[in-house]
Amino acid sequence: MKLSQIQSDKLWGEDGPYSEVHLIIETRILDDKETRKFIIVEQNINPLSFEIIKKNSDKFKNDTPIMQLLEHAEYRGQKFGYVVCAFMKEYRESGDLIEGQECVDFSKEMLIRIHKFVMSYLGI
Repeated sequence: MKLSQIQSDKLWGEDGPYSEVHLIIETRILDDKETRKFIIVEQNINPLSFEIIKKNSDKFKNDTPIMQLLEHAEYRGQKFGYVVCAFMKEYRESGDLIEGQECVDFSKEMLIRIHKFVMSYLGI
């Protein structure tokens, strides 16, 4: 299938879907000192993939992570796409960062499932 320029732009990738997973260490500073740190995992899903998955959500009714993504993601415009916080925890010990990385790995697997479906759907 030949994609229109609008569709291609909404995929973010040149030849296929592109999305992102961010592992963030947020440092909170109050007055003149650091007070706490948090580990955050966010997913940015390209708009077209999200719209295709939402339109075909019946095919994902048994895929809880994708259904949760559809329920909680927020559209933040073409530049950021659909954004969802997949994980947030106060960073107190090294095991917390390991837990955040496990969420990153899980998020990558989920986004790959989404991209595979979208590529098949679009015939690309």
